[in-house]
Amino acid sequence: MKNTCKKIVTFGVFDMFHFGHLMLFQNIKKEFGQNSFLIVCVQSTENIIKYKPKNKIFYSTEDRVQMIKNLKCVDEVKIYDDVDKDIKEVDFDVWVKGPDQCHQGFQDAMKWCEENNKEYVVIKRTEGISSTYIKNVISDLRNKKSNNSQL
Repeated sequence: MKNTCKKIVTFGVFDMFHFGHLMLFQNIKKEFGQNSFLIVCVQSTENIIKYKPKNKIFYSTEDRVQMIKNLKCVDEVKIYDDVDKDIKEVDFDVWVKGPDQCHQGFQDAMKWCEENNKEYVVIKRTEGISSTYIKNVISDLRNKKSNNSQL
């Protein structure tokens, strides 16, 4: 599976950037070779809100792009709206996705890959860390602080 000249793409929100995100990018480079070309597609804030209006976004699209752009292991960053539509506009050999990326848009993108001879790989998550976990910890801390101030 290793090929040093492959173009690899991955899609995500990447809000609350954390160690698991970094490990994803580094593991892609490890799996496909340091000379592979990693394209990270960051979902626009507008589309996150469109599909998940109750979600709180911590960083703007531009801030998330800037953080990821400055990582040594990332070669290019693009902004996307809908994975199933925008995947068709990216020049890539292999799409790497997480096991939790399974909504209809991702399923349609997988089908498109199969129909267009594009490889996709599901890579496992970094244990013990996720954006949801971080948001829950922050929420718990806020609730604890709020409850303590009421005493």
